[in-house]
Amino acid sequence: MLDPLPKLAHQVCHCLKWKGLYIESKHDPTVQPSNDRLYWCVHTQTCIGPDNRIAEPENCAPGRDCYED
Repeated sequence: MLDPLPKLAHQVCHCLKWKGLYIESKHDPTVQPSNDRLYWCVHTQTCIGPDNRIAEPENCAPGRDCYED
């Protein structure tokens, strides 16, 4: 499986989800990654978190009111 999260200096909220988590296939190096970056929050089931900010790895960090580790 592809790594859905960029290399960040912080731990990302565990409520942030990515559609690649639900694809069960072996990594094929001949297939180019999609890099779609389609994330959503489990609290809202949308790309906007409960605090009305975008749900993405860069934003879903410690210090955000809705962050859960």
